[in-house]
Amino acid sequence: MEGTVIGPGPYRATKLWNETIKLFRGGMPLRRHWAHFRYYDYSFTGSEAVDFLHDLLRRNYNFGPDVTRYQTLQLLKKFFKAHVIEDIKGRHGTEDFEDNGHLYRFPSQSPLKSFPTRPLWRDSSDVPRLIRWDDYEELPQQENVAPLKPAVMTSDLWNKRHSVAIGDVHECKLIRRKEMTPKQVDHTWKSMTVAHLQRVLGLKSLDGVLNPAQVYGKHIVHNVFSVNKTGIVVLENKAEDMPYWVVSAMRCLANWPNGNESNQPVYPGFERDILRTIADYFQRLKEPLLTFQLYEVFVNILSLLQEEEVATEALQLSTLLLPPPNRRRLQLLMRLMARVCQNPHLPPLNDTIMTRTLMLQMFSHCVLGSVDEMDLDELLATKLVTFMVDHHNVIFQVPSKLHSQVEEHMSHFKRAQIKYVGSDTDFSASPAFCKQIRRVESEEQKVIGTQTSLHELLEGLIADKELPVKDKRKRLKQVESVSTLS
Repeated sequence: MEGTVIGPGPYRATKLWNETIKLFRGGMPLRRHWAHFRYYDYSFTGSEAVDFLHDLLRRNYNFGPDVTRYQTLQLLKKFFKAHVIEDIKGRHGTEDFEDNGHLYRFPSQSPLKSFPTRPLWRDSSDVPRLIRWDDYEELPQQENVAPLKPAVMTSDLWNKRHSVAIGDVHECKLIRRKEMTPKQVDHTWKSMTVAHLQRVLGLKSLDGVLNPAQVYGKHIVHNVFSVNKTGIVVLENKAEDMPYWVVSAMRCLANWPNGNESNQPVYPGFERDILRTIADYFQRLKEPLLTFQLYEVFVNILSLLQEEEVATEALQLSTLLLPPPNRRRLQLLMRLMARVCQNPHLPPLNDTIMTRTLMLQMFSHCVLGSVDEMDLDELLATKLVTFMVDHHNVIFQVPSKLHSQVEEHMSHFKRAQIKYVGSDTDFSASPAFCKQIRRVESEEQKVIGTQTSLHELLEGLIADKELPVKDKRKRLKQVESVSTLS
């Protein structure tokens, strides 16, 4: 398809707006037109502009073949209002753009949008830290064990015993972390989900794309675990759910002709009235289902749609960030749209518009939109919702890689570990994971290890023919002294 695919990054909608203007100005055929007994060079009619831009948008990957002529006309009206084009008398914005023989032209320079200052967002949330020396409690010793000689020695005695036998050994202890609180579990899911999303989007930073302060770990945890057998989110507070009559209407249309649970009388056009009832509910929502806060995230995903697996994973991650009521509504709406578009038994829902096009026109702006009503919102929403409907069975699955890594990360906090003083580092830098043993076994291993090392040292002294006899006797006395301590 023609046109540059706008890559991920902040304020992608502004980039697309500027790119579309450049493509329109650079490709729109201009010629001489006659009007009111005179001619106008470098002009075009309203219908010619709609024809050209409609074809351009359909062939441009950033928008795709589902763009309608009506949507193209709406975009040209925005171009006219923004003085991207003007009529042949130099007027713009005061009248409406018309899809007819009215003449238009380009001004000397079409205005491009400037990029606003990118906000710098930092997440100061208390995400669970990795292992630290003083952040854990020592494991309790087993009871009913015969008292032994204290294993803690003075530093001089410690150095005298081990410097000869096994070399310097740092102080260590067997530790474990306290149980993670629900808040820490929420933050773990939040931090790792956001990190995975940043990786999939291919961004060095999420500044200007996602504000971590507007991401809630409890939403992610709810969306992962509080679901029914089909994966639909279950809400604890039923007051947050859709009204029963909306759910019933969606079920009726999705399962047509077998979904009329209330056995209401079916009359000609009954299915169209049901659709209008559903559309009226979603169109009255205060904000799109994907929320204003996550607008830039989902607009960035548009550049990934050519890579199906990557785009699917990005949507799996980003939809986990939604408030549970939004995710539930979105799941049910996408399932409804897919079933309606694929149902051969459903009568036409419009006399002139194909069912798939009608569903996209009715619901796309209910799914994605910006708080400031960006000029390309409708086209971008159509592009994204088209993909989501076609892949609704997989985009609401929890990524298995994320799930396993979160579980593995949290399992570290439950394991006993040997921790050496001064080694406040990542798990990968820790010496080893370990199994707790009885103190008796520990003392036995300590004695065996020391005696083995002394035996090897003694054999080495005897076999060393280059060492003077005087020095050899001195070393042997040292070994005898350490052996006595053992």
